[in-house]
Amino acid sequence: MRIAFVMAHEGVEQIELTSPWQALAETGETPQLISTRPGSVQAFNHLDKADTFPVDGTVGQASPDEFDALVLPGGVANPDALRMDERAVAFVRAFFDAGKPVASICHGPWTLVEAGVVRGRTMTSWPSLRTDLRNAGATWVDEPVVVCHEAPSTLITSRKPDDLQFFNDAMLREFGKVAV
Repeated sequence: MRIAFVMAHEGVEQIELTSPWQALAETGETPQLISTRPGSVQAFNHLDKADTFPVDGTVGQASPDEFDALVLPGGVANPDALRMDERAVAFVRAFFDAGKPVASICHGPWTLVEAGVVRGRTMTSWPSLRTDLRNAGATWVDEPVVVCHEAPSTLITSRKPDDLQFFNDAMLREFGKVAV
């Protein structure tokens, strides 16, 4: 299974990248970091710069057809920049069009709003996105993780770093990496 982690060149919340990445790596997967620019991604611990991570490909080079699932980490600046990049939005939308599972945490659903894929879905997120998600047609709930099996693809959403264990468990289960 090939799994894409999509993010902007800076602004991703480091733990929301590294924790799901590690959970997948422990199953033998080698996720791919896909970004809006080549080089590296600057991660943050809240508002402070953290580590950098090498980019494996860009949304302009990579094809969603090459991947079986998508992870959208949060951080405030990351999804805000992604939603302004037409290629990134199209890349994300393609996973839904193809019926592939998508997992998104914290502010990550902002990109999903821009991609027009939340209408009719039950989701969670960082609380400040509640109105944006509702205005885009989603049902927002305040739960650690929500798995929505609304066709055409499964969507896993979570609120914040404190919920990462719930998020990772649901992501692994829905990506077929552990027994149901």
